[in-house]
Amino acid sequence: MVERSNSKSNRRSKQAPIDTTFGHLQPQATDIEKVVLGALMIDKDAFTVVSEIIKPETFYEARHQKIYEAIQSLNLQEKPVDIMTVAEELRHKGTLEEIGGPAYVVELSSNVASSAHIEYHAHILAQKFLARQLIQFASMIETDAFDETVDVDELMQKAEGTLFEISQKNMLQDYVQIDTIVEQAHQLLLQAANRDGGLTGVPSGFHKLDEITAGWQASDLVIIAGRPAMGKTSFALSIAKNIAVDYREPIAFFSLEMNNVQLVNRLISNVCSVPGNKILNGQLTPDEWERFDSNIRKMQGAPIYVDDTPGLSIFELRTKARRLVREHGIKILMIDYLQLMNANGMRFNSRQEEVSTISRSLKGLAKELNIPVLALSQLSRAVEQRDGAEGKRPQLSDLRESGAIEQDADMVLFVHRPEYYHILQDDKGNDLHGMAQIIIAKHRKGATGDVLLNFRGEYTRFANPEDTDFTAPLPEDQFGGEIVGSKINEDPMPPTPPGIQPPF
Repeated sequence: MVERSNSKSNRRSKQAPIDTTFGHLQPQATDIEKVVLGALMIDKDAFTVVSEIIKPETFYEARHQKIYEAIQSLNLQEKPVDIMTVAEELRHKGTLEEIGGPAYVVELSSNVASSAHIEYHAHILAQKFLARQLIQFASMIETDAFDETVDVDELMQKAEGTLFEISQKNMLQDYVQIDTIVEQAHQLLLQAANRDGGLTGVPSGFHKLDEITAGWQASDLVIIAGRPAMGKTSFALSIAKNIAVDYREPIAFFSLEMNNVQLVNRLISNVCSVPGNKILNGQLTPDEWERFDSNIRKMQGAPIYVDDTPGLSIFELRTKARRLVREHGIKILMIDYLQLMNANGMRFNSRQEEVSTISRSLKGLAKELNIPVLALSQLSRAVEQRDGAEGKRPQLSDLRESGAIEQDADMVLFVHRPEYYHILQDDKGNDLHGMAQIIIAKHRKGATGDVLLNFRGEYTRFANPEDTDFTAPLPEDQFGGEIVGSKINEDPMPPTPPGIQPPF
């Protein structure tokens, strides 16, 4: 028996040494938990100090969780908190004996003389709780990663979603004294006074629209909505062209509906005044080749960053947007379109709940990055079912799949072409042939109203009404470089035919 035992011992000694660097004891601070609970029972104001920092689940010991729940309940009922009331509340909940009886409640408070450091202690408990959450998260991911039946891409989405939830639940936004905010507002006012037209945000390039909005404002979520064939993508591309090509401000365009080559072909059609179908088939007339050659240089070096990842999740968008702001200083983020996004890795009872989460996350992203986020959105079929000129006019209630979109948005714009419904004159007598109404239906920071723009579908272009010549070459300018994006440069532009000088 001894020899057999020694033999086993020898075999174990020949095995690889066991790594004891990390134990399996969860991060905890039970002594500090006792101090915090004791301080809460001797100082009536202590709960207001820690209520935003710790929750019942923050405590490691189950009995401490029950005691904190009792203290929390008493505060919500605006009742005094002391040894007697806490013990009585635990008795009422039927958990007094589970936590060790009245003697344990007395022990907690008797070992604490002051609540002076309770906020510091609460932060320690919050950090321990976050560490336990991350350990649980990592363990879950590790277990699923070893499971060969689990799709790795889905696991990535699940991991991103769960980590996002953990970060959101543990993110504390502290208050600030108003003086610094007043100074920021003052600086914005001075900037607006020194800029033409009083713009404080990124200009859209549409004069009447900028007069109402003062430009696209930092931290705003702007929803651009419309029924199919209204031209909302063309409107978004026209804005992108104005910002990046004309004003040379960097933008990011996330295209979930079209691949990047299709998107850039539409942008070329817009910039060069060449019909989209001819960009595809290359059958340009001499005049069109001349316009192409004259204007294509404007797109060289334009700070446009395109991503055509299909089924983009809100978590992927967040990661990419942060990098684009950090590395390229993008001033505006555009998404085409919201309903094609997903929130993989999170559980929802309905698609409406998922869209609500996406909408709320986009608003949070705009605030975090302090840039405007423009998201395109579909409208429901209710527009088609209504009669009359006013009936065809979109309403906020037509926003598809979620009322949260209306709630989260700082501004909601509808792209509406009455001509599509054979409505050729508005109530002010304006001729609506070749015109589009941009309806500002919600504007949290200013007025609402309608803006009339020219629309040329063959060029996928919206323009100011005073811009009447759609085929004139754009002003000459010298730029170098190339359009940047995830895969844009993999596909060549249509070749210039023999006898015509290539543009570059």
